[in-house]
Amino acid sequence: MHLSLVQLAQFRNFEQVAFSPCKSLNIIHGANGAGKSSILEAIHLLGFGRSFRTNRQNSVVQHTMDTATVFSRLIDEEGVEQKIGCTRHKSDGFEFSINGERTKKLSDVVRKIPMQIFTPQSSDLIIGQPMLRRRFVDWALFHVKHGYADLMSAYTKTLSQRNALLRNYVNTGKAIDGQQFNYWTDSLCRYGNLVSDARKTYLAAINAEVVALYSQFIPEFKIELRYNTGWDKGTELEESLTLKKSRDLQYGYTTVGPHKGDIKFTVNGLSASENLSRGQLRILVSILQIAQMKMFSSLSNKSTIYLIDDIAAELDEKTREHFLDLILETDTQVFVTAIETSQFEFTNKYNDKKVFHVEHNQVNEE
Repeated sequence: MHLSLVQLAQFRNFEQVAFSPCKSLNIIHGANGAGKSSILEAIHLLGFGRSFRTNRQNSVVQHTMDTATVFSRLIDEEGVEQKIGCTRHKSDGFEFSINGERTKKLSDVVRKIPMQIFTPQSSDLIIGQPMLRRRFVDWALFHVKHGYADLMSAYTKTLSQRNALLRNYVNTGKAIDGQQFNYWTDSLCRYGNLVSDARKTYLAAINAEVVALYSQFIPEFKIELRYNTGWDKGTELEESLTLKKSRDLQYGYTTVGPHKGDIKFTVNGLSASENLSRGQLRILVSILQIAQMKMFSSLSNKSTIYLIDDIAAELDEKTREHFLDLILETDTQVFVTAIETSQFEFTNKYNDKKVFHVEHNQVNEE
């Protein structure tokens, strides 16, 4: 799977640009502020439905315009071309299109273009909030496990209902309807156990891949991934919810469950976030993403698109080369940004690649 055309209109500093990437390595270079990251941001919208640079999604639209558009031609594994588009309206959010049919259902588009991204902020996957690590696992399960999206939706809705009852108790002091509370608690246990089991199974599978890859970069470190379910170790979810009921009533929300789950990374038995250097954390993140792509490919028989923003700032040249070698082995289409092409002299060994120069609000193939 790969993008054969990317077209932007009224997006950031680009009035109208289009370029045709190759199916393997695409290097995008230019001075700081030229718009290299904006190109990746536009592609990222197609794979995630949001910007990776800001929470102010309207900022992608040029100041004097009402909309910004990203259009692409996607060639799938069977060689069939599909037209995928995304429009950001300042007044009405995102709208997507698949082969000319419009939809606001994000999952329809995201499922078409599985995508990963590596940026200067990617270390947050290890040292940031647990939500980022849950999202990392759930991304894979969304793409490879049939029905997982519906399962997560059911869990989220059930959690919302239970929390509404708890909140109402805190705000009004009125007794909770016991029948309703038990119903939503039982439903939360049913869906929550399924979510947790899926996450644990996936992490057990990817752990071996991460260990093998990490040994190629830093062989003296033994890495391990462990899943924290989000409730007390050694107890079942139902038991934990019963034990924490008084605390839930005090706080007004459900304090245990898969929505509190986390991944713990250890190196030689110690916390990775506390003991690895910044550079070592970046290597670990890159390995996690490569392992993710390998697992995705083996489970789905599909490839991914990989975006790398300012790789030279994150990895030294030797690590850069090995990193790209491993990614390209997975039959992944890669878009990588750099200030100077000299930062990628080692890419001369790759036959299937294109180089694009971003300058004066234009993207030109070299």
